[in-house]
Amino acid sequence: MDIKGLTTLPSVHSAKVTIDRLEAEVKAKGMMVFARIDHAAGAKTAGMPLRPTELLVFGNAQAGTPLMQANQTMGIELPLKALAWEDENQKVWLSYNEPSWLADRHALSPQFAEVTQRMSAALAAVSKAAAGT
Repeated sequence: MDIKGLTTLPSVHSAKVTIDRLEAEVKAKGMMVFARIDHAAGAKTAGMPLRPTELLVFGNAQAGTPLMQANQTMGIELPLKALAWEDENQKVWLSYNEPSWLADRHALSPQFAEVTQRMSAALAAVSKAAAGT
């Protein structure tokens, strides 16, 4: 899968377990979980099928606030989000937006590169741990 600015990695777990593990990793790193959304459950209430698809919304105000201070439109991207989803072959994936891509999208100055690099490293670490890769 090649979508600009989106990192996607395989998971050895179900979508639910992947998000359970991601939630635990995020909390262990001192980040706050703001929401967890089960899109498949929502689709079911609308009478429509959807393979397992769960979203976790999380972040750290200390890291994100300076980005929003630089350009408040970053608030549309923050807190961070990660999506665990099952494809048509029952393979589970974990996807998230790359912080550097978000910074470019909102024209943040290069002085924020260190912040987005730290965010990227943290996202990669918790995602790999959650996905079991």
